[in-house]
Amino acid sequence: MSALPSYFLADLPADAELTPAVIVEACQTLRRNRRRYLAERPLPSVIRLLADIAESWLRPDYPFRKQALKLGPAATGFPEATLTAGLDQFFQQLNVQNLQALILQEFGHLQRTDSLVANELEQRVERRSSVRGPELLVHIAGGMIPNGTMQSVVNGLLLRSAQFVKCASGTTLLPRLFAHSIYEADAKLGACLEIAEWKGGNHALESALFSEADAVTATGNDETLAKIRSALPPSVAMAEYGHRVSFAFVAHEMLSGLKTQHVMQRAARDVAAWNQLGCLSPHVIYVEVGGKVSPEQFAERLSAELEGLEKTEPRGALLPSEEAAAISSRRAFYEVRAADSDETKMWCSAGSTAWTVVHESDPRFQHSCLNRFIYVKSVANLQQALEGADAIRCHVSTVGIAAGDERLEDLANQLARWGVPRICPLGQMQNPPLSWRHDGWPALGQLVRWSDWEL
Repeated sequence: MSALPSYFLADLPADAELTPAVIVEACQTLRRNRRRYLAERPLPSVIRLLADIAESWLRPDYPFRKQALKLGPAATGFPEATLTAGLDQFFQQLNVQNLQALILQEFGHLQRTDSLVANELEQRVERRSSVRGPELLVHIAGGMIPNGTMQSVVNGLLLRSAQFVKCASGTTLLPRLFAHSIYEADAKLGACLEIAEWKGGNHALESALFSEADAVTATGNDETLAKIRSALPPSVAMAEYGHRVSFAFVAHEMLSGLKTQHVMQRAARDVAAWNQLGCLSPHVIYVEVGGKVSPEQFAERLSAELEGLEKTEPRGALLPSEEAAAISSRRAFYEVRAADSDETKMWCSAGSTAWTVVHESDPRFQHSCLNRFIYVKSVANLQQALEGADAIRCHVSTVGIAAGDERLEDLANQLARWGVPRICPLGQMQNPPLSWRHDGWPALGQLVRWSDWEL
């Protein structure tokens, strides 16, 4: 594939200067293009186009996919196998059925974004309603994992908003390729997108961008989100996604017979997906005592699964090197602890920092240093696990669960009452459905305004 054409600011040479005037002009161009090409476009045609683009991305010979897998490892630090799995998971979900289900979930009617309509309940109260998205939607993207940024672009197109995506330095490759694939499929739709990158904290550029925005989505740590919030004009709505952590729970009945190996494989998959760097990745796997496989044996067998994955889906080198140093330091600490206590054991990859499994009897939640460093904790039941995780209760994103059918609903209800926004099967933690409610908030509902017609 030849060099990408310069459709977006992120396509410009590295020495090209971004100024507030350039940002303002780009935003005003997006608004004009939206009025011409997107604002009146029927939603079904947008959905069909997105589904067609997704089908293309799933083809091994698709030029943008080939470019992503060729350049992605150097640009993101993720090996090709990890990128392949992550991109496939995202684009397999991006189909007409799932996109329509998202609209129905959020707005209760497929024509809600096109006109004033009523579902069955609204007909009874003689009311019709419609929703409208922001004219210019700004995304402040965070982290290397591309799926969240691409999902934000999809959401914005469903709302028929012009969009300006600001990426952190060095993270634009995959969102940019996705934007180019949209542009190639429909140049008018692509003209309603802008992709740019600069180092966070450039107040001149960000002030110019925020002054033009109607709504902002932002992903980052709590400090970054607070700064963005304080910089926004009062009239600009903000949907924010801050620092979150996740964990898993394995019930004792899943640790016997043929089920055990399946559980091990699913747990290893959650640890290895995107190298454990997303908010949906588990830091801790709580294992209930009482099964034929003890929590300590679970940890040992999990280490064997991670060793096997290293052969088929290697973690890859760590950039920056400080990440490897953090793992080595953490390992040294647990080597000493394991030598002094039978309640701590550690298994790790030989000659590298590729994976690490630490088993502890202490149920208190531990933050992992990530990159396939996982804690396994023994607990008597789910209640003890939740007590151990109480310190991070307000920051939990996802809990992956493996349990028998007879207990599963009760355990899920217990997690929901505790406040977990997303409960999913073990093995699917880094693969949320298209319609998932990020951090418990509506995927689209935070970004729209409603119009009600009382008949």
